[in-house]
Amino acid sequence: MTTYRGWLCLLLFTAAAWGQAAKPAAPPAPPRAAAAPGVTTATGAGAAGIGPATAVITISGLCDKPPEDKSKTATCKTVVTRAEFEQLVAAVAPTIAPPARKQLATQYGMALVMVHKAHELGLDQGPKYQELMRVARIGVLTKELSAKLQEQAEKISDKEIETYYHNNEASFQEVDLQRIFIPRSKQTVESKDKPSDDAAAKDAAKKEQQESEDAMKKLAEALRGRAAAGEDFAKLQDEAIAASGFKGKPPTRLGKVRRTSLPPDQGEVFNLKGGETSQLTSTPNGYLVYKVGDKDTLPLDHVREEISTTMQSQRMQDAMQTIQQSATPELNPKYFEDATANSPPGHATDAAKPATKAPESGPK
Repeated sequence: MTTYRGWLCLLLFTAAAWGQAAKPAAPPAPPRAAAAPGVTTATGAGAAGIGPATAVITISGLCDKPPEDKSKTATCKTVVTRAEFEQLVAAVAPTIAPPARKQLATQYGMALVMVHKAHELGLDQGPKYQELMRVARIGVLTKELSAKLQEQAEKISDKEIETYYHNNEASFQEVDLQRIFIPRSKQTVESKDKPSDDAAAKDAAKKEQQESEDAMKKLAEALRGRAAAGEDFAKLQDEAIAASGFKGKPPTRLGKVRRTSLPPDQGEVFNLKGGETSQLTSTPNGYLVYKVGDKDTLPLDHVREEISTTMQSQRMQDAMQTIQQSATPELNPKYFEDATANSPPGHATDAAKPATKAPESGPK
C-alpha cells in the first residue's frame, strides 16, 4: 500500500479505537450501499477463486504516479487485494457482519480517493499533520492497551471463581422480605395563597412541621413493635398510609431479595434470623421496618457468569488504576486557571461565558 493509504488505515484504526472503547451494543447490519463511481468491489470471504492476491477493490484512474502521457490515464488504477482488505477488517472492525463488508469496502475505496486528493494538495505535510498523527498514535495505543488489559482480565479459572464464591458467600444470599414504609411527616395540601413573609407565620409553620415529624416517628415506633409481635404487615402499612395521607400504597411483600439489592445501610437485615423483625431504619423520606422470612444461598452454577463478570471488571479497574498511579500528570495552575489570558483572540472561554441557569426539576 502507498504512504497515504497507510495514513488512511491509521485514521480508520483510530476512529475504531475511540468508537469501540465503550463497547456499545452491536447495531443491526447496515443496508447495502451502492459502489461509488469508479470504485468496484468484490467481497465475500471464502468465495471460490478469490485468493489472497486477488483484487477485491479496484479504483480506476487513481494511482500514486500517473503516467506522463495523459492519454494513458485510463489504465492507471489502485488495487486492494483480499489479503489487504481482510487485514484492514481485522484491525478496524473484526466483528463486522459479513453483509456489512461490502459497505465498508465501498467507504474505504472512496476514502482512498479523498486521501489521494489530500495528498496532491500537500495536506499530509507540515506541523499540523504531524501533530494529528501524533494524537492518532496516542488513540491507537490507548485502545490497544485497553484491549490487552481486557484480554488479561478475562483469563479467570474455575478455581478462582469458586474461591471468590466461597469468600463472598453472603453476597449470594437471598432472603424473603416483608417491609413497612412510614413517611417521615404527614402530607399537607399546598395552599394557593402566597407564603407569608411574617416571622411569626414562619415559626408557626416550622413548629407544625416538627410536630408532624414527631407524630410520625412515634407512630413508626409503635408499628414496629406491633410488627415484631406478629401483626400483619399489609394491615400495618395501611395504617401508616392513612395516618400520613401519603399518596399510593407501597408493597409490603418484596419476595426474594439479594443483599446487593438493598442500600448498604440496610444490609444488616440479612444478619437477622428467619422470622425476626428489624429495628426501625431511618431514611431521608421516612422509616422502614423489615421482617425476614426464608433464607437461602444461590448455588455456584447460578452465579458463575455473574462472578466472572464482576472479577473481570475489578481486574480491569485495578490494572488501569495501577497504570494511572504509576505517573501523575502535573498541570501548571497559573496557565490553566487564567483561561482568559491564554485563550486565542476572538475565542470565548468558559470563564468568560455568562452562566446559564439550569431548568428547575424535581419536587418544588
